Amino acid sequence: MGALMDIRQRISNIYTTLRPAEKSVATFIHDHYDDVGSLTVAQLAEAAEVSQPTVIRFARKLGFNGYREMRYVLNHPMEDPQAFEPLEGYDLHPWDNIDDVPSRAVSGAKAMLDDMLQSLSVKEFHKAVSMLTRARIIDIYSVEDSITPAEDLLTKLTYLGLQCRLHTDVYLQQISAGHLTDADVAVAFSYSGSSEDTVKALRLARNQGAGTIAVTNSTGTPIVNWADVCLRAGHGERTIYGNAIFSRVSHTAIVDMLYMGVILSDYTRYSSALDDSGRYIRDKVFRG
Repeated sequence: MGALMDIRQRISNIYTTLRPAEKSVATFIHDHYDDVGSLTVAQLAEAAEVSQPTVIRFARKLGFNGYREMRYVLNHPMEDPQAFEPLEGYDLHPWDNIDDVPSRAVSGAKAMLDDMLQSLSVKEFHKAVSMLTRARIIDIYSVEDSITPAEDLLTKLTYLGLQCRLHTDVYLQQISAGHLTDADVAVAFSYSGSSEDTVKALRLARNQGAGTIAVTNSTGTPIVNWADVCLRAGHGERTIYGNAIFSRVSHTAIVDMLYMGVILSDYTRYSSALDDSGRYIRDKVFRG
């Protein structure tokens, strides 16, 4: 059964529950479904002699997120409206307007940061900063999208004069972890908390006696079992795609917090180290 027939069936199923104005929309769509897909919400409201909010409310009663989604389905009768989940857990559909992308992206980032702020334990954060400042070597593990905040942590802590290393090759991550001691610290980034290579590296580091820190969005996952400190970056679902792709927003914010926390732990030392780092690369500035 095509999507148009599905919409007509949906209308039939809920028709008796509709308000009079909504019934006017239902009747118009039922009688003109070959043409409705070309109408904007304002045009449909005018044709059905109702308000635009009535049209939107009617579309939602049919099970759509709004009129734009219903209109898309009307224009693609042979496609299954339930099939549009190209990124599991991420709210983006073919009928969305590209003009709305900037505001939606910013709103999504703000929501992630608010979620992170509510999830993060200040006590665990203090522990993580203390561990980093005492470490002989700081080993960093990550795969795929989590490499972004991992590299950011490497850069920031190196500027502060701390001895850090990050291998993007998962074999080298394991080897590196195996050579740690109880004087070292390992930091692992994993949105799901279940990335096999990242978990294995952190587990090996822990078995070697190193202190371990996990940055993740999940509880009750393998990586938590091998972390002395867990920095929760939100309450994200454990999916490979979807919003996990954008986890770098909150994870990078945690990196910034660790960077600031380390500086504040000994402001004179680390501000001086930062000045030294800037001086070492001053000749790299392009002067035309």
